[in-house]
This record gives sequence, C-alpha cells and structure tokens, in this order.
Amino acid sequence: MSKSHATLRYTSLRAGIFVLCFLACVLLAHFGVIPVAGQAGIVFLLLLAALVSAPISYVVLSRQRDAMSEQIVGRVSGMRSRTAERIARQNAEEDAVDDANRAASA
Repeated sequence: MSKSHATLRYTSLRAGIFVLCFLACVLLAHFGVIPVAGQAGIVFLLLLAALVSAPISYVVLSRQRDAMSEQIVGRVSGMRSRTAERIARQNAEEDAVDDANRAASA
C-alpha cells in the first residue's frame, strides 16, 4: 500500500467514521431512542458522535494511523537533515569569510 497519501487517507476515514456515527445518532434521535430538543440537541448529537467515533477510529484505523506516523516521521527527518546541511554550509561560508578577513589583516 502506498504511503504517499497516508495522512489524507487517515483523515478521510476518520471523518467518515464520525459522519456515520453522527447519522446513527440522528436516526436514534429521530426514532426517540435518544431524547433531544432544539439547538442544544444538535450539539449533544455532535458531541455524542465524536465520543462514539473516537474509540472506533482508534481500533479500526490503527494501521492507517501507523502509516501516517511513518510518513510524518520521514518528512520531519528529511527537513532536519536539510536544515543541518544548510547550517553546515552557512557555517563553512562564515568560517571562510573570517579566515579571509584574518589573512587580509595580517
């Protein structure tokens, strides 16, 4: 499986699980299983869907979460190595300028 879009894949699946949980909560509320009323009822259903979808996502999406983590770690380590290389080049340039200035003043 390609890991190039692991973050997008995980986020999409996570949002999908939340939407399914929200729809299930709305259906349960519609049939009177969950008592809700007014604007506060919608907020309650959103919070309930978030609460229910979190453990489901944690269990069901563990492989996708691991792939996303690998992708992020790879990008961060690449950025760190490029930053270290850039700093080393800048230090070398500054050392060369300092050496040239010392040689000119001597």
